[in-house]
Amino acid sequence: MSIAKTHQHAHHFQSAEHQFESAKLGLWVFLSTEILMFGGLFVGFFIFHGIYPEMFKEGSTFLDWRLGAVNTVVLLLSSFTIATSVYHAQKGNQKAVVWNLAATIVLGSVFMIIKYIEYSSKIEAGLLPGQMFSYEAAESANLALYFSFYFTMTGLHGLHVLIGMGLMAWVLMRALKGEFGPGYYTPIEGVALFWHLVDLVWIYLFPLLYLVE
Repeated sequence: MSIAKTHQHAHHFQSAEHQFESAKLGLWVFLSTEILMFGGLFVGFFIFHGIYPEMFKEGSTFLDWRLGAVNTVVLLLSSFTIATSVYHAQKGNQKAVVWNLAATIVLGSVFMIIKYIEYSSKIEAGLLPGQMFSYEAAESANLALYFSFYFTMTGLHGLHVLIGMGLMAWVLMRALKGEFGPGYYTPIEGVALFWHLVDLVWIYLFPLLYLVE
């Protein structure tokens, strides 16, 4: 018999449903703090964009919007696959859970490979944040500020992508053992909610950084 069918709720919860709702509430509180963290960066971005609009416009010309668009599609597809894994866990289809989790990890890897390509070109050209900035043909004297926002926001987002992939690898290993099913799929849904937040943040980052005017 699979672990999912015999899973018992922790003793300090009244029932399995109580445990599920408590875990989900705790996750939403955590996600709220994540939104506040990224929200502060977005506010700073808008303030300085209002002060130096031409500098931000120049900065965006160094970004390849096509790569950003591909990464946007990749993350949207990954949101679909992680949501599909939750659906199949609820239906007890273990094989589909495993395949969709694996597909999400692959898509996350594609995102990070593209981001590595982007970062490499910026580092090689000297388009770095703060005092590390060494690009000599900049028209704006403070162009380093744009790339400070770029590396901070995309770097923090990339860290979340890596964390999400690690969490998915964890639930994938558990799925391979048959631990999830209609009676217990809390870890998969929790990871899915975290991954949806990661995708949502990128949906805002893409137009702000790549398509800024």
